[in-house]
Amino acid sequence: MSTTTATHEQATPTAAILLVFSAGFMFSCLDSSAKYLVLSGLPAPFISWVRFAVHVVLALLLFRSWANPSMFRVKNLPMQVLRGIFLFGSTIFNFAALKTLQLAETTSIYFFAPMVITALAGPLLGEWAGWRRWMAILAGFVGVLVITRPGVAAFQMGHVYAVCSTISYCLYVIMTRHMSATETAESLIFYSALAPAVLMLPVGVYTAALPTDAFHWMILLLLGFFGGFGHWLLIKAYKQATTTALAPYPYLQMVWMIGFGYMIFGQLPDKWTIAGAGIIVASGLYIVHREHRLRLKNRTLPMAEDEDLAKKL
Repeated sequence: MSTTTATHEQATPTAAILLVFSAGFMFSCLDSSAKYLVLSGLPAPFISWVRFAVHVVLALLLFRSWANPSMFRVKNLPMQVLRGIFLFGSTIFNFAALKTLQLAETTSIYFFAPMVITALAGPLLGEWAGWRRWMAILAGFVGVLVITRPGVAAFQMGHVYAVCSTISYCLYVIMTRHMSATETAESLIFYSALAPAVLMLPVGVYTAALPTDAFHWMILLLLGFFGGFGHWLLIKAYKQATTTALAPYPYLQMVWMIGFGYMIFGQLPDKWTIAGAGIIVASGLYIVHREHRLRLKNRTLPMAEDEDLAKKL
């Protein structure tokens, strides 16, 4: 590989990094707002449904649906619906977890997602991880155990909800990776919000508890903006840099979450959360490093050797 190619592979545009950092800010606003509303007494299922209903409206406006029929065109509608359900599951479990957990706790467990995706990609997509990456996955799981500490007084249902949210999100990402080759980006964004907004309408209506003042109404309606705009920023970022190049930067979201947790709720993460988050982040970054090396070596080896190399990594 030439020096020029290697340099290009390692270069990450500053604008793309700033977009990812801004997306983390939006998602932190989403979680902070959801936690505030849940603690105010609004049910998590209703909050989750409103978040997706507003997201649908924003998607229709953002993609100029009246002049963009590609956002309605799908190859596999049942898969689009199932993918949307997984995203809704991730959201509702996350909002339920936020009722009892600190923002930094839920985010730390959420950071375990890249390792879960790596593990599930083998049986579901045929993208098997090597033993070194499996060791990183196990190390990340240890980090989750450090945060949750099952079997001791610190463990609570909020940790179960956070883990369920992470698993739902991982299935959503794997389905996105599988469907991105046949579905348009606009349809993936639109139907991921439309499916839960329609299917979970009875749940939203049944659990509805309307805010009693304008301030809470404003926060509730902003949920869809925070979520939708955050995903739009990520799309813009990935148009400027590769997934591997940007992989470390979502971890910067922890900065926002700790800050919001302290400023809004007067909470700071304890030593166990910090230690567990450190283990998870280190494991995730190691997986990114191994996948980056695999891609670089694959470009210099004959195609017949790719499978053997993957097993070694």
